[in-house]
Amino acid sequence: MTEPKGGPENRAHTRAPIELKVDYKKLNSFFADYTKNISKGGTFIKTKKPLPIGTRFLFKLTVPRREEPFELLGEVVWSKAEGDEPGMGIRFIYSDDAQRTAFESVVEQLMSDSLGSDLTSKLLNKALPS
Repeated sequence: MTEPKGGPENRAHTRAPIELKVDYKKLNSFFADYTKNISKGGTFIKTKKPLPIGTRFLFKLTVPRREEPFELLGEVVWSKAEGDEPGMGIRFIYSDDAQRTAFESVVEQLMSDSLGSDLTSKLLNKALPS
């Protein structure tokens, strides 16, 4: 299956091109892949072996300047096994508002570090519903 109709235009949150290490387990195998981009609502994980759509899994996201990896539940919402950039689109599933707030602030800081505060502010303000 490919990206949903409309692609990135249907996303609720702006994504930034940030590469982070992602560790997760499928059955009895451990995987270490990397994100291609990230937003407050999800990420794209580059992998030649994407999980099936609808799969929920716990993964650890290694974030710079943070002692411990951020542990999140994700759900595969689309995948692409062929082509130039195989991988899977992941929607974050937060356990509560505290986890959502904590992770969203981490993503904002990553975006600011990567893109600069002015561009990040413009992107995040543009992404807010009017």
